[in-house]
Parts: sequence; C-alpha cells; structure tokens
Amino acid sequence: MNSRERDTQALKNKKNELVSNFVGRSNLKATLQTLNTLVPVLLLTAAGVASTSISYWLTAGIIVLLTLFLLRSFVLLHDCGHNAMFANPKLNSAVGFVFGVFCGMPQYVWSRHHDYHHSTNGNWNKYRGPLAVLSASEYAQLNDKQKRGYARQRRIWMGPLAGFLYFVFNPRFTWMKGSVALIRHMVKRIQQGDARSLSAAAEGFETPYWDNWKEFRHITGNNLVLLTCWTLATLAFGPAFLLVYVTALSLAGASGIILFTVQHNFEGSYASGDEGWDYHTAALEGTSYLKLPRVLHWFTADIGYHHIHHLSARIPNYLLRDCHHAYKDLFRNVPRLTLKDVPRSMQYIIWDEDAQTLITQAQFEERNLNNSVEDAAGSAA
Repeated sequence: MNSRERDTQALKNKKNELVSNFVGRSNLKATLQTLNTLVPVLLLTAAGVASTSISYWLTAGIIVLLTLFLLRSFVLLHDCGHNAMFANPKLNSAVGFVFGVFCGMPQYVWSRHHDYHHSTNGNWNKYRGPLAVLSASEYAQLNDKQKRGYARQRRIWMGPLAGFLYFVFNPRFTWMKGSVALIRHMVKRIQQGDARSLSAAAEGFETPYWDNWKEFRHITGNNLVLLTCWTLATLAFGPAFLLVYVTALSLAGASGIILFTVQHNFEGSYASGDEGWDYHTAALEGTSYLKLPRVLHWFTADIGYHHIHHLSARIPNYLLRDCHHAYKDLFRNVPRLTLKDVPRSMQYIIWDEDAQTLITQAQFEERNLNNSVEDAAGSAA
C-alpha cells in the first residue's frame, strides 16, 4: 500500500469523526454572510450606475468589486443548495432563491444538477465538468478544425462570454423556449378535447429544460422576479443599470466557471471511469486545494478548500478552513494549486481513459506521435 492509498484509508477511517466535528451550522453566521454579501451588491450596483456620469474608469473599478461580490453570492447560493449554510432547511431554500435572483441562476434546479456532480466526482464517464470535457477517443474522432474549435471555446479568455451565456442568457432563453413548447402542447391537447383542466392538458409534456413541475415552478419564479427587478431598475436608472450589472454578472460567471473547473481539471487529476471508481480517492486526488490570498478566500467563501467540500458537502463554508487545518495530516497529498497554476490547469481538457487522468492537447498529440513512431518501427522490423 503506497502513501496515497494509506491516506485514503485513513480518511475513510476518520471521516465520520471529521464530519461530526465540523457539520454544525449557524443561522447567525449564515445571516451575517448573507447581509455582508447582498448589501454590498446593492450599494455597488447603485454606485456603478451613478459613476457612469462621472468616469468610466471609476465605473470599471466598481464593476470589478461588484463582480467579486456576485461571485461570492454564487458560492453562497451553492452552499444553500447543499443545505449547508443555515441550520434551517427552509432558510436555505428561501435565501438560496434570493441568491439565485441576484446571480441569474434558478438555485433549486442548479443545485439538483450539482448534486449529481458530487455523487459522481472523479468518474469522468458520468460527469465531464463545466467544460464538457471529451475523452481521448472522442477527441481523436475530431478533424483538425474541430480540434481547434474545441480548444478555442475552452480558452480562459472566453470566460466572459461563457459567463454571459451561463448566468444571463441561457436561464432566460431555455425557460422561454420550454414555456412556449408547453403552451403549444396544452393548446393542442385542449383542441383535441382530451383535457378537462390545465393540469390535464399539461400531462405528457417533456422538455430537456426541466425534469418535473417543481423545477419548472422554481425556474419560472426565478425568471419572473429577476426580469421584473431588472425592468424596474432599468426604468428607474436607465440602460446604465444593465451595462453595470450584466457586465459584472458575466465576469462573475466567468470567474465561477474557471474556479469550479480548476478544482477538478489539473495535472495528474484522478479521472476514473465506472470501473474501480472510488469516492474518497476522488476527494483526495481528483479535487484540488486552491490556495488563494486571504481576501480571495473570503470572496469565494473558502470554496478553495474543495477537497473538504467533496469529502462532505454538509460542512458549511465557514468551517472548511478550520476542518482543513484540524485534519491537515489527512490532506498532505491533496493537489495544491495557486493563482499562477490556473491558466495551465485550464488546458487539461481531455480525459485519458487509459491513464485515468486529464491531459492537455499537447500531451495528446505527443502521445499519438510516439505511438506512430513505435508503430512505424514495429512495421520496419
């Protein structure tokens, strides 16, 4: 048994103790986090709008700060989704909904899909991450143009566009598209005379945009509240509101996507298929400890201690750091990344099924070249 295997076994032996020591949630701490995040979002949005008539450089500076607070909002939304922020589940749901409006993301639906990531972490056959990573065999089927496009779409500088699509455009577009399809379905059923009520008319409707009516209600609620707030704010403050808020939200979305990506995409990351997959090994070797400057740990609600979070999503964000330090001997082999490692980690966009890790395009091409040379040598012999 090597050192990594010993660490995994030690972690399994102490997991129940670790979780019981740090799973306690505090409504007071959660309330303070909510207030020290959402109040600045409101104030910075107002300041950003006012600054457009003074200096666009001032506006840009305010947008940077607003981006950081919106990023923190998204991480706290994520914590509410795990029922790990407040002690009361109803408070997690209610505050999570509010964070979802501020972030443009229907919290309940996002959290349900995110739970699947937690249950399959490290199994890249089932979950491919926010970058929708291709396996080596899938990547090999692409032509040169497709390979360039695949890589270009995952470049770090594409983050703001991805953030806009993920947080601003897609949640609105898919809701409207699905709702129009639902209305057409109901009208058709009513015209056929086989529906005596609206609920009966809706029976049999299927869409890729939500799994059940509870999800639809949450998506609809999020969009109606968000669009109403944005419309009223635009009427009151003019287009400057959308300029400031949508820009900041897109940048926050980009930061969130990059943050969540590098916590699983990095050199040597554990990337198993179905066979032999192990939850605890994935937490230690397929999840990184992103060591950030203290101020960025605050703005990201300590999600950089991601190995702890994947060990147990029940541990609240405000106890992740303490848990890490209390059991640091268990986490000595957890991959550690810093800000300077982020650009390179974003290049690990291919899942090597045979080696059970992630590789870069350059590593893929080098491996194929070596295999070609070996094949040619074998044929010559």
